[in-house]
Amino acid sequence: MSMITATAWVPRGFAAPFPKKYEFDEDEYERIAHLAKLKLDDAKEDLEEAQDEKKDSGNVSGGGVDKSKDTDEIDDDLKEYDLEHYDDDDETSAGDTMAMFGNVKNLVFHESNDEDPYITMQTQDEEDEEREELQILATDNLVLAGRIEDEVAHLEVYVYEDEADNLYVHHDIMLPAIPLAVEWIDLPVGKSASGPDAKGNFVAVGTMEPDIEIWNLDVVDGMYPDAILGQGAEDAEAEDKPKKKKKKKSKKANDNYHVDAVLSLAANRQHRNLLASSSADKTIKLWDLNTTKCAKSYSYHTDKVCSVAWHPTESTVLLSGSYDRTIVAADMRAPEAKAPRWGVESDVETVRWNPHDPNYFYVSTENGIIHYHDARNAPADPSGSKPVWILQAHDESVSSFDINPVIPGFLVTGSTDKQVKLWNVQESGPSMVVSRDLGVGRVFSTTFAPDQEVGFRLAVAGSKGAVQIWDTSTNAAVRAAFASKVPQIKGDGKERLVGLEESDTDSDSEEGEDEEDDGEGGESMEE
Repeated sequence: MSMITATAWVPRGFAAPFPKKYEFDEDEYERIAHLAKLKLDDAKEDLEEAQDEKKDSGNVSGGGVDKSKDTDEIDDDLKEYDLEHYDDDDETSAGDTMAMFGNVKNLVFHESNDEDPYITMQTQDEEDEEREELQILATDNLVLAGRIEDEVAHLEVYVYEDEADNLYVHHDIMLPAIPLAVEWIDLPVGKSASGPDAKGNFVAVGTMEPDIEIWNLDVVDGMYPDAILGQGAEDAEAEDKPKKKKKKKSKKANDNYHVDAVLSLAANRQHRNLLASSSADKTIKLWDLNTTKCAKSYSYHTDKVCSVAWHPTESTVLLSGSYDRTIVAADMRAPEAKAPRWGVESDVETVRWNPHDPNYFYVSTENGIIHYHDARNAPADPSGSKPVWILQAHDESVSSFDINPVIPGFLVTGSTDKQVKLWNVQESGPSMVVSRDLGVGRVFSTTFAPDQEVGFRLAVAGSKGAVQIWDTSTNAAVRAAFASKVPQIKGDGKERLVGLEESDTDSDSEEGEDEEDDGEGGESMEE
């Protein structure tokens, strides 16, 4: 089983032309050794809890003797791993401090292959070729996709070459759990942090775990994140403090870190060091990326907070939507002030400001409805909310939604009904331009490209584990709807749909079907 749960674009010009290979130096060894030890601590703590629970259940039931016998057997099995002494570095040799890395510190390194008696071939040509393969051009976009495959979670970093109609995996990053939110960050974070004007190419990933991981996209084959936002980072900083019994991990919401799945992330493009996150623990957290600490925690909702979005111009105002069926627009500088609140008919899926007129915002819901609200007309009570218009976009949940940043009034909705729909919003309201089944299964993510040159490109992904890049400007219905904004298209009239190599055959057949009712907005791309 393979599925893609979230996608994001990286604007052109931010990725390093030649990404660096991960460097495993002394400092990195120490950092990883400590992080790995923390993970072992957690595993040991979980094991002890499980053993305690088993003992308790054995005592409660009438057959306590058998239960305790099982536990003794488990203890005997575990003796060979010597968990009690795994972190006693003083009593072990330098090469045995970490079983998971074996003798890594005792290995002999040579400055060049010429000095290594075991290497007889010259590898300069291979290195040059590998470097060229990793090259990212100024005209390339990166597309980030969170994938879960056979219970293994990772973030795939694609390169999209628009002119060449090419999409390929550049590298990938292992993740601790199912990815739920992926947000690109243009600021150096963690150990790479520098001045306020510094440019970076990082990604924040929210998963089913409560910690947020931040990775440098310009480093290939990294082993651990550059920074962690959450309790994992706090544990890491406790290294130098006097050793005491480890605090039991609490599921109770607090002001310092999330304690449940991270459902949404939003980077602030004006105050670049700020990242907002929302969680199933019902809270919103504001993180300072310079310190990687939680600056403030907010509790505006009574259920899971599934979506957050910063106002495009009022840079301290955050929009949030929740399973409590309300939407809040709050100024993060005034947490005690009463924030305006709107209500909808079912669980909120996504909230988004209109980038072309920030007085308005969109809300998509589990019932397949899109609400369009004027933020200046907040109701006295959420039940009295009066949207500018309501659209029944799908019969099932609107699981993904985006607004084109380049073309005003151009929306996309994706649903668990497997359909992707494009909409044109005018003064009179929205009208559907085209509906497609792009063969990605249940649609979990639809995101427009961020650059003017590729403004009509749309990344679509879902339950079948496929990513498709659709050049919507090659669709006749889209060209007709946005004629004043679409440049003259060169080509043979076929729709451009670019997937990974294994999807090329499907894409070609789908394009052929499309020609027949290109301008009718039909659902010709069937699986």
